[in-house]
Amino acid sequence: MRKLAIVPAYNEEGSVGRVVADIRQRAPGFDVLVVDDGSTDATAREAEAAGATLLQHPFNLGIGGAVQSGFKYAARHGYDIAVQVDGDGQHDPGYLTKLLDALCNTPGTDMVCGTRFRERTGYRAPLARRVGMIVFSIVLSAITRQRITDPTSGFRMANRRGIELFARDYPHDYPEVEAILMIHAHRLRLLEVPVEMSQRDSGRSSIGKGHSVYYMIKVLLAILVGLFRGRVAVEPGEDAPVSAQRSI
Repeated sequence: MRKLAIVPAYNEEGSVGRVVADIRQRAPGFDVLVVDDGSTDATAREAEAAGATLLQHPFNLGIGGAVQSGFKYAARHGYDIAVQVDGDGQHDPGYLTKLLDALCNTPGTDMVCGTRFRERTGYRAPLARRVGMIVFSIVLSAITRQRITDPTSGFRMANRRGIELFARDYPHDYPEVEAILMIHAHRLRLLEVPVEMSQRDSGRSSIGKGHSVYYMIKVLLAILVGLFRGRVAVEPGEDAPVSAQRSI
């Protein structure tokens, strides 16, 4: 079984080297791919110095574009498992074994998501962001008919079907919430696994204090549009003729 850790990074020179080193030490069965999303600092140099394979974008595409590049790489190079580990140091590579165990040993599961909120972990998000997370959780839980506790977590591991789906198509703006809709629409199964996460080591979040409300409104609109958009009826993770349409 070939396993890949995808590390999207934009101006994360202060943390990406440690993230790569932690993955190699604590999850040695995973190859490490850093997707440098048009950084203007020494992110690429630090990633290579730590021993990662480097994929560089000529300019910044955003987190969705960086993650999709990682999934494309995983699909083309025959990986069976791919996991996103953010380059800012929030995701603990020590949990990769736990995610892998849940993915491989829970029948029918195609993707596992590390959740900060199914158990008490002490993680505290800013108030406006917590409100958005609660709203997204309620909406997505109703749509998918399963409990979603951490819809904005990017700490996600997918099997080959998930890799192929996200290599073909992945949301590019604020992708975590919309990706859950994609999983549901393509009849893949998502499982949440409790993990602990840290505050980011360095760099700056793409969702600033003044943008939390804008982010929430924009994502809710994207969900609303998705509910009324025709979807191709497919087998889990596969394409299908355009004539076979259904709604989420």
